[in-house]
Amino acid sequence: MSAVAEVCRHPDAATLAADAAARVEAALAAAVAARGRASIALAGGSTPRALYARLAAARAGAIAWDRVDVYFGDERAVPPDDAASNFRMARETLLRHVPVPRDQVHRIEGERPADDAARRYAEIVAAALPLDVVLLGMGDDGHTASLFPATADLDPGPPVIVTTSPVAPATRISLALGAINRARAVIFLVAGAGKAARLAEVFAQRRAGAPTLPAARVAPTDGTLTWLVDDAAAAQLDAEGAPR
Repeated sequence: MSAVAEVCRHPDAATLAADAAARVEAALAAAVAARGRASIALAGGSTPRALYARLAAARAGAIAWDRVDVYFGDERAVPPDDAASNFRMARETLLRHVPVPRDQVHRIEGERPADDAARRYAEIVAAALPLDVVLLGMGDDGHTASLFPATADLDPGPPVIVTTSPVAPATRISLALGAINRARAVIFLVAGAGKAARLAEVFAQRRAGAPTLPAARVAPTDGTLTWLVDDAAAAQLDAEGAPR
């Protein structure tokens, strides 16, 4: 059922971020070499911040930003300058520090009515699929992007959907599961002891071939799936990535 996953453990979040940065650089360079352009969907939340800081500080030319289109895996229904905005976080930690052309940064317009924002972003994303890299995190409840355990339909057909979070701001716009699973490379970033029990549950569901949690249902059809986890998050996994 699920794509074979590479699981890479790191002693801490800093080494995880360093590995993630190297992988993103390599994946984008390969895409540019193969097709002349590259695309990446950024993740929100706290864990990717260290990755974005490393990408922003990378040596000049490590990434051909003039050939990269930047998308977002999800967004809160807030204006772009709101403290809760994923776009704002990405802009402050990465985008304002690298030479990516403004018209190649495709944000979700969280200030619009959610249905309208999702429809408009679906049109943009549909023309870009498959994305070269999709970065994802995982919440304590097993959600990823803004696909939550209570989301009625994770893969409804459109590549972008409106969802409801149990945590404010409740209204979210997210890539649907189908769009994520079309990616050429999906990279999860999971850090912290608070994720350990749920991460073990996700991997148990994957191994049983009966995934229900959104994070467990990420399985690229033709791409690679990599889980970068720190030792705290992996505390309930054995050396082979199986639940203890």
